[in-house]
Amino acid sequence: MVSQQSEISCGSPPAVQNAILVGNPTSSLGSVAHYVCQEGFESPGEKITSVCTEKGWSEITYTCTEIVVEIHDVSVFNDSCVRWHISPESINSKIMYMINIERQQSNAVESAHEETVNVTTDSRTPEVCLHLQQGANYTVRVSVAPPRRSVPAILDFQMAEDDLSEDGGILNVSVFNDTCLKLNRRSMKHGSEQMYQVEVLGQRWYLESFYHATFFNFTTRDQAPEVCLELYPATDYTINITLLRPTEPHSAQISLTTALTAKQTITNISVYNETCLRWRSLKTANVEELYLFHIWGQRWYQKAFVLEIVFNITSSSQAPEFCLDLHPGTNYNVSLQALSSALPVVIYLTTQIAEPPLPEVEFSSVQGGPLPHFRLRKAKDVNGPISSYQLLVLPLSLESTFSCGSEGMTSFFGNTSLADGYVAAEILASDVPDNALEIPVGDRLYYGEYYNAPLKPGHDYCILVRITSEWNKVRRYSCAIWAEVKDSSLTPQQMVGVGLGSVAFVTVLAFLSFSAV
Repeated sequence: MVSQQSEISCGSPPAVQNAILVGNPTSSLGSVAHYVCQEGFESPGEKITSVCTEKGWSEITYTCTEIVVEIHDVSVFNDSCVRWHISPESINSKIMYMINIERQQSNAVESAHEETVNVTTDSRTPEVCLHLQQGANYTVRVSVAPPRRSVPAILDFQMAEDDLSEDGGILNVSVFNDTCLKLNRRSMKHGSEQMYQVEVLGQRWYLESFYHATFFNFTTRDQAPEVCLELYPATDYTINITLLRPTEPHSAQISLTTALTAKQTITNISVYNETCLRWRSLKTANVEELYLFHIWGQRWYQKAFVLEIVFNITSSSQAPEFCLDLHPGTNYNVSLQALSSALPVVIYLTTQIAEPPLPEVEFSSVQGGPLPHFRLRKAKDVNGPISSYQLLVLPLSLESTFSCGSEGMTSFFGNTSLADGYVAAEILASDVPDNALEIPVGDRLYYGEYYNAPLKPGHDYCILVRITSEWNKVRRYSCAIWAEVKDSSLTPQQMVGVGLGSVAFVTVLAFLSFSAV
């Protein structure tokens, strides 16, 4: 019997403005399409999803709206460095800022001077040190570079007069090429040799035990020396630079956050033992890394089953291994990303089915009397799709040695020996109603390919119920004993009851067949 629902196909998921489709959802009924907003946009509501229904993909309620950056609390530090704060809190990507600097006209002869400096950072409290003249008045306007929109901020201030001795000092420190520093010092004595001391301390907010520390000195005659540091990606650094003067040293401090690496750091990912992953990491040896797992699970035979799991692990190994706790009989989409890298890897895996739940039966023990009617209750597809239910009749002496997974049992007429058990009835899972189905034992009818033969009087029997689950060329079974019958016999009243029960069951099967058609 073919279900009409399986023929429904919604086609490709709908496009969502300013959003990206995550994963590769199917077009079958019940499939869920997940979306994430593009950089610079956010969803004010819940997760953005669309579900494949009988009428096609469902309407998407939430949208991605543009994030407008607000710049506030602009302040000056270290004479010529500017710091500000941004909102909203949801911004977590790099932003390019335009710092427009206007030097005010100090007399009628000198004209006003204006220039623009760009800086890119993902810090929530960006900083930049500017090349400014001592004693001049400035207006600094901070805004976000297009195409992003922002609420700009303006700051007016005056530089102090130069009162340093001829030994000179550090004027400011600026960053270029993400990990390089430019040290600008002012000095009345050009060409003098100066020694600098650089201390670097790096930490990652997502790894408490991660530290990267380095310390070195260098000497130069350059008035604006440059130094490039070897820094780890996705790390917050505090850098102290000290000019080691014969008299009083001059120091400056700068904070920066390195970007995610654009290289893929996860290679050779593979699956073993069905639910375990191993991969190679291109990170530096013995440096701890945090890995983010994002897992989606779906089942074609259970449309309401949609599972999403997000968690992370840490490892310092360059060949990590991790086993996932997954449900049986499920198709999975696993995304794995090292948090220092901007590129995740995606792998697809399918778990095999497990044994179906034990049949729900009310055990009966009968001594020489009539058998109660067997009530077949529908089981849930929790470990895989259930295909059929069987009623098995065994000699009582075989009860202790019977294997539930035995696939050699035949029909009553296929027995080669009276001592062998047989299959008395087989009902397809699609033919079992949600409430229950009664089957009289020995009603002389066929259930599927199997004949429900009367029990032979004077013999002892064990009657079992077996549930079969089948998927992906794998079968699993669960069995439960329904009744033990000793000295079996059929009274005339039982035969009448068997006949009435058979008529009722045939009527139920006819109704189910008509409903399916």
